[in-house]
Amino acid sequence: MEAIFHEKQEGSLCAQHCLNNLLQGEYFSPVELSSIAHQLDEEERMRMAEGGLTSEDYRTFLQQPSGNMDDSGFFSIQVISNALKVWGLELILFNSPEYQRHGIEPINERSFICNYKEHWFTVRKLGKQWFNLNSLLTGPELISDTYLALFLAQLQQEGYSIFVVKGDLPDCEADQLLQMIRVQQIQRPKLIGEELAQSKDQSIQKTDLEQALEVSQPYDGTGMVDEDEENLQKALALSRQEIDMEDEEADLRRAIQLSMQGSHRNASQDRPQTSSSKPSSSLTSEELRKRREAYFEKQQQQLHQQEQITHVHDKPSSSSDALRIDPGEGMTEEDMLQAAMNMSLETVSNNLKSEEKK
Repeated sequence: MEAIFHEKQEGSLCAQHCLNNLLQGEYFSPVELSSIAHQLDEEERMRMAEGGLTSEDYRTFLQQPSGNMDDSGFFSIQVISNALKVWGLELILFNSPEYQRHGIEPINERSFICNYKEHWFTVRKLGKQWFNLNSLLTGPELISDTYLALFLAQLQQEGYSIFVVKGDLPDCEADQLLQMIRVQQIQRPKLIGEELAQSKDQSIQKTDLEQALEVSQPYDGTGMVDEDEENLQKALALSRQEIDMEDEEADLRRAIQLSMQGSHRNASQDRPQTSSSKPSSSLTSEELRKRREAYFEKQQQQLHQQEQITHVHDKPSSSSDALRIDPGEGMTEEDMLQAAMNMSLETVSNNLKSEEKK
């Protein structure tokens, strides 16, 4: 039905759309219809002036707005009727006694103009089929012959005024084409307001979907994370801290174990190992504590002797100076632990040097 001319609603120019859809072309513009309305206003003013320019009726007429048009684009039936006279067409009220006396069936007419509450639209026969050319629809609506009378009766019941268009309409491409073929309409057109509302709903649904997808996407650092994401990040950070702490504790335990192994080797050099001595790996916590205290006491004695020798001979400081600690009673367990780690590192370093020399 692309060949059918169908103007869609713009503003309140339904009278213009009604005429152009009836004539199947851009025959009238708002300017031309306004000119016809002004001409009708002037004719009415001249008739009112015949009663006297100073009469009360004339002054009241001048104060009233035009009855043929308004600023919104509405035009009266008089404007539409005068516009159709240019094409030799005449309007007759469908339910008037004058028309009803002829007993003409609606299916035998060529077109109708319908009006309700300042809205105008055309129902016209093109070829051998009827179409509702309401400008409020998204496209022409096919009306079957059997439904036409019911459709017009329904409009009258709703309060519409229906006018029969009498005369020969100008030729148009759609009428010529539909004389040869008949069309079928699978899906009826919707009102423009319904289509806009549906498009708006689809747009809202699309927006909601996009927001849902954005929330489901991983945080990329460009915006604010939600509460769940923030809590997850905190949990991961705490987990990493705990892992780091566990790693530090493991390193500390390894350092203590190395220091104890070094102490065990030194002790074995001073005295022969007996079958009753236990491996360091099987020592109890109490035995390990005692071994560690004995080791620290021996280390302190050795360091004290080295300080005396250094003081007598005035030797320059070496890397072993970093291991010197105060052997006084104020030494804490943390200081002793640090000394053990340093001793362990020095022992490992000396072993590596010995291996390189070999």
